[in-house]
Amino acid sequence: MTAVQTGSAPSADKFAPTLTTRLVNGILGIKPLASLAKRRARSMMIQRANAIGVYWLEEVQKLRSRNSTSDFAPEWAAELERVTNPDLTYPSYYTCSFHAYEEGNLGWEPAMEVEVAAHAVHARIWPDGGAAGDARLRQSFHEVLKQAIATPPQDIVDLGCSVGMSTFALQALYPQARITGVDLSPYFLAIAQYRTQTGTTELPYHPTPQPGSPTPTWLHAAAENTGLPSESVDLVSAHLLFHELPQSAAIAILQEARRLLRPGGHLAVMDMNPQSEVYAQMPPYILTLLKSTEPYLDEYFSLDIEQAIYDAGFERPTITRNTPRHRTVIARVR
Repeated sequence: MTAVQTGSAPSADKFAPTLTTRLVNGILGIKPLASLAKRRARSMMIQRANAIGVYWLEEVQKLRSRNSTSDFAPEWAAELERVTNPDLTYPSYYTCSFHAYEEGNLGWEPAMEVEVAAHAVHARIWPDGGAAGDARLRQSFHEVLKQAIATPPQDIVDLGCSVGMSTFALQALYPQARITGVDLSPYFLAIAQYRTQTGTTELPYHPTPQPGSPTPTWLHAAAENTGLPSESVDLVSAHLLFHELPQSAAIAILQEARRLLRPGGHLAVMDMNPQSEVYAQMPPYILTLLKSTEPYLDEYFSLDIEQAIYDAGFERPTITRNTPRHRTVIARVR
């Protein structure tokens, strides 16, 4: 972990559109080229996963069948129904293509590929990361949390919890805490619920909560409108969520986090670091592939998250570079 902290916001010039950015956006504005980029990005991730010993297609099939002989286990339909909030209206920013899936996050394929994709994407954060890169990323986040928050939180909300990887990791870090994972995709939450029932995953380096720990609760809701009680938690965590948001949603989520937190509570945001040289030096071809899967990346990179957090009712945050391309932002309720 690179524990370099700063309270200064990046200059506006840092995120001014460059020639490369404008070129990439122009390419992605041409639908056939954008589709080609998405397919290529997906293919590269599958190849990378296989190269580190996480066999993408095989792992996904085991999950689809729930280790049975069926192609798609019928239990998934019941799992989906249990976690779905039928009264939820999806925000418009969410019903678009994410991560090379036309259905975005609202389907079984993206839900069942999240874990293998995370291992593939995070394998190269460090030269020696490999299959352990994802776990190392989460550990680097947790090291910052432990340094910043003296008293272990007893009630935690994990916003944008996806299939629960971040939630289970937090449960392992704070074994006595009561944790609620919130996500907009019922498909993701169905996977999380299945992982809760089985207690583990076949994938390597997946953290398993300690025996006797409370079971996470899964909530199908928007992070900006959770419906949870005000001043009911000690920590609101958002792990790799904000780069997938337009700025309007990001600001609304910060305000919701402030509402949920008790006096003295903390907000922790771990995500891509716009100030990382990794992104500044990224070749145009790779940047095209990245942006083809992340529709709001430009908005995230231009968001002054420090000021937005302060405006939402927090103290000035601390920022720690926890990997060569990620940062952890922590702020206490003001």
